[in-house]
Amino acid sequence: MPKPIITFQQATFGFPGVIALQDISLDILEGEYVGIIGPNGSGKTTLCRAMLGLMPPLKGTLQIFDCSCDELRCHHRARIGYLPQKGKIDQNFPITVLEAVMMGRYGALGLFRRPGKQDRQIAMDALENVGMQDHWNTPLGHLSGGQQQRVLIARALAQQPQVLLLDEPTTGIDIVTQHSVLDLIKRLHRDLGLTVLLVTHDLNMIRAHVDRLVLLKTTLFAAGPPDEVLKTDVLQQVYGKDLVVSERDQVIVRDYHHH
Repeated sequence: MPKPIITFQQATFGFPGVIALQDISLDILEGEYVGIIGPNGSGKTTLCRAMLGLMPPLKGTLQIFDCSCDELRCHHRARIGYLPQKGKIDQNFPITVLEAVMMGRYGALGLFRRPGKQDRQIAMDALENVGMQDHWNTPLGHLSGGQQQRVLIARALAQQPQVLLLDEPTTGIDIVTQHSVLDLIKRLHRDLGLTVLLVTHDLNMIRAHVDRLVLLKTTLFAAGPPDEVLKTDVLQQVYGKDLVVSERDQVIVRDYHHH
């Protein structure tokens, strides 16, 4: 039986006077592929911040690996590879693909150790895992959006993490590239034995990939296999009038605009 590697127990997160996520109890199991969904403002980003050790619970507990992560310096953070929401990469910023991926080694090395030959090899292996090894010397800003996303996934892999945490990895790239990025993540999950947590607003695209979905609405509204969570009556309670269900049972959330 896979063991839980991240455990929220009646955990509440937020700032004084503002509750972002309330009373969450949830186990993430080793080797699991979990999709995290919910409308804007439902607490998805807060959940990411909590798992990165950036936001200790106001109440309850959060256990990551075998450690109660209250402090940012905790070495366990290096074991979570993180892909943040896609920002704009300056085309003229003078950084190559390999240099960008090497940045993933600093989390594992600590600030004062310089990366060596072995780190460079780990970074090249990470590039190979995402099919970008031939571009190692290309300026990052010269790549397409989908290629940049692959390089940033390689940067997370260069940490040699146990957990891969991806925040909206398919936003801002075209539909064909979205599918190829999701196929890549599924392959990494399988081949590298990673635990994958993927935050997304695209309910249809993710359903075929994940073992389990977690639906947030400032609390844990539902969790289970995709077919159980993506029921119209469940989603209606969370998305309300923004929910449209097509004849082919595709679930569409109207007016989704990305923050």
